Amino acid sequence: MATVSQSRYPNIFNADQSGLDHACALLRSGGLVAFPTETVYGLGANATDAKACASIYEAKGRPSFNPLIVHFPDLSEAEKRVAFDEKAQKLAQTFWPGPLTLVLPRTKSCDIADLCSAGLPSLAVRVPGHPIAHALLEQSGLPLAAPSANASGKISPTKSEHVAHSLGDKVSCILDGKDTACAVGLESTVIDLTGDIPVLLRPGNITREQIETVIGSIQMGKSLMESKAESSQDNQATENTFESQNALKSPGLLKSHYAPTLPLRLNATEVTASEALLAFGHKPLLGAAYCLNLSEKGDLLEAAANLFSALHELDQKEGVQGIAAMPIPNTGLGLAINDRLKRAAAPK
Repeated sequence: MATVSQSRYPNIFNADQSGLDHACALLRSGGLVAFPTETVYGLGANATDAKACASIYEAKGRPSFNPLIVHFPDLSEAEKRVAFDEKAQKLAQTFWPGPLTLVLPRTKSCDIADLCSAGLPSLAVRVPGHPIAHALLEQSGLPLAAPSANASGKISPTKSEHVAHSLGDKVSCILDGKDTACAVGLESTVIDLTGDIPVLLRPGNITREQIETVIGSIQMGKSLMESKAESSQDNQATENTFESQNALKSPGLLKSHYAPTLPLRLNATEVTASEALLAFGHKPLLGAAYCLNLSEKGDLLEAAANLFSALHELDQKEGVQGIAAMPIPNTGLGLAINDRLKRAAAPK
């Protein structure tokens, strides 16, 4: 019998062999299992079972046009479902297992539920590097569709308790990664390889510069809301035409995403006593009701790993009316951090 983790939540289980056996049985029967990866916690379901995948959308309250990333234990399993060209092979061999998602054309024999692709001929795939995620994939024998294990649009979870707080009993099994979970702390980098020129759809721990070192120049993608605004200004397409021509190819592209309950103010140079401060660097602003520093050393890697956990903690502070975030350098991994913060601060 699976052993419940030492937590106040009855659906958090130790990720020992009994816990893995319990999780695998749930997945094979169409259930949902939350598990740690090196990025954030994923809400997993059998990716070949359309009903199981639909339960992810239901549990998260997720927009149907936002695709799901499918996780595999190794490259060979991914190759059975999507077509790898030379650039995709190079990226997979360089960065897998790890926090990189590739959007590639589905093969004709692909057995992954169409729901995972949100009706597109492409599929977002990755091989995670976390040992618990790998063990779950190996022992279940299933490809797992697994977006972040939180209510859609809310802060991404980096601890098992975050998952339980956000989803409650909508997920019956959460594998506890304890201190080994989510060392990266940001969702994976997503790159679209379905066109002639690779497009970076979502920045993450693996940076644009690292990718270009392997495959050459790439383009930067745009969020759905940014593209809509441009389309509206140009007055060249109706809403329906836009949606059909610009369907999202990966998760995390909605403008309002990763949102705390409290309003979030960016690039703060001063702070009030009614605000909580999300600080960065060795000189945090003075005067906030509460302060959490993403990295006193100004280390972007440390800041990325702490981002969602800090937002969760500040969002639950009593007696504050908002969160003020200090500026983050918009270079390297800072690009991914600012991407998340902009989405979190967007109008809801």
